[in-house]
Amino acid sequence: MPGRSPQGAERTTAALSGPENRSAPEETPRRAPDPTGTAPAPAEAPAPGQAGTEPGTEPGQAPGTGPRTEPGQAPGTGPRTEPGQAPGTGPRTGRATPIRRATRRVRRTAAVLAVLATGAVILAALNSGTRHGHLDPRSADPSGSRAVAELLKDRGVTTRVVTTVREAAAATGPRTTLLVTDPDRLGATQRSVIRSAIDLSGGRTVLLAPGDHSLSELSPGVRTAGDAPDDVLAPRCDLPAATSAGRAATGGNLRYTTALPGAEAETGTGPGATACYPSGGRPTLLVLPTGTTGGDTVLLGSETILLNESLAEEGNASLALQLLGSRPDLVWYMPSLADSDPSADSGDANRSLFELVPAGWSWALLQLFVAAVLAALWRARRLGPLVTEKLPVAIRASETTEGRARLYRKAGARDRASTVLRAATRERLAALVGVPPAQAHDPAALVPAVSGRLTGGPRDVTALLFGTTPSDDAALVALADHLDALEREVRTS
Repeated sequence: MPGRSPQGAERTTAALSGPENRSAPEETPRRAPDPTGTAPAPAEAPAPGQAGTEPGTEPGQAPGTGPRTEPGQAPGTGPRTEPGQAPGTGPRTGRATPIRRATRRVRRTAAVLAVLATGAVILAALNSGTRHGHLDPRSADPSGSRAVAELLKDRGVTTRVVTTVREAAAATGPRTTLLVTDPDRLGATQRSVIRSAIDLSGGRTVLLAPGDHSLSELSPGVRTAGDAPDDVLAPRCDLPAATSAGRAATGGNLRYTTALPGAEAETGTGPGATACYPSGGRPTLLVLPTGTTGGDTVLLGSETILLNESLAEEGNASLALQLLGSRPDLVWYMPSLADSDPSADSGDANRSLFELVPAGWSWALLQLFVAAVLAALWRARRLGPLVTEKLPVAIRASETTEGRARLYRKAGARDRASTVLRAATRERLAALVGVPPAQAHDPAALVPAVSGRLTGGPRDVTALLFGTTPSDDAALVALADHLDALEREVRTS
């Protein structure tokens, strides 16, 4: 056509040919650079609405050819997919899919919970170094005895904590007070060592709530006289420590009596013994002299006066300081498991799990639980109406069929594949031979109608449409061919 350039003629030819007749979109050849070494200026893009152009086409691309294909890509296959991307799903976009967003939310929540758990464990580990057990002079818990140790320190008394009987016996002396926090826990060998220390040290030994299990060796001739019903008692003795302290919480646990020669039955005192804070005529505080000059043994029926939570009540602090601070050194003996008598640990079997967990860990677990609840409320899904989202791409039916067939092949599901092929063939044949859709899968209704439309030799239509599962992949392919041939014959009959 006169007045039309060769490039315009090529665009017109490409537009008229149609996408099904083109092998590949043609691009306008680039001009070589001129002798000066500079490339010619690119042609200006046609203005909107100009003939021979379409929106979305690139410079030098024929209109109507669709997106430009890359080298090595078959024409008409659409944009190239990236590795790991399903075919036909379209190009990757910056918009995250719902699955990716949900995965990111789960990862963020897991990271927050991991940080909270790590912080709780670190906090509990740090606090566990400052928290100790019952009657421990290093413990600031209500059931600890740190307040007594601090008051004794202000008075110049040095407190040393030991956990073995050898350390306790080696530390005793005339200037030492030995406190045994749980005498009934000691084994026979440990009780013997403590008894030797009592007789030879010349210092003071304080036995805290000893029972008959330990009194037989540690303080012969003394036995328990039941529990004291009252908690706070009056001294009613001439012991200087008791008279200056006044009323104190020495009751509520054990009271004692002695069977020493010449003992008074009413007061429970023997020769040289001093009984204080009686309850029902039996003392809850008993001071006995030892064989060594200047030494004595104090039997204290209750541990209440040593606890942090009750030290400030009544005369507890005064009595505790005078009983434990009479010597410049205090050895606080807390028997360990190695020194324990196995028969004395039967009471721990009845303790619950929460009673065995240290206080520091219980607070850490509570903080972790509260943090988990707050995180769950923060990240919980808000309830509301469902929001529909359009699919980013339209998947072709052929690709769906191919993908499902590959899944069947990978799983070796020949039974499922043959069932799907036969069911689809029966439905199409029923429509061709006039059988109602409700009876398409009934052999009595479908087989005679199909057999009547066949013109060839006799064939087993029942086995073909309602037979067994093929034994291998070759038999499955043969079944598909036979079903296709049967359907084609019925259509053309």
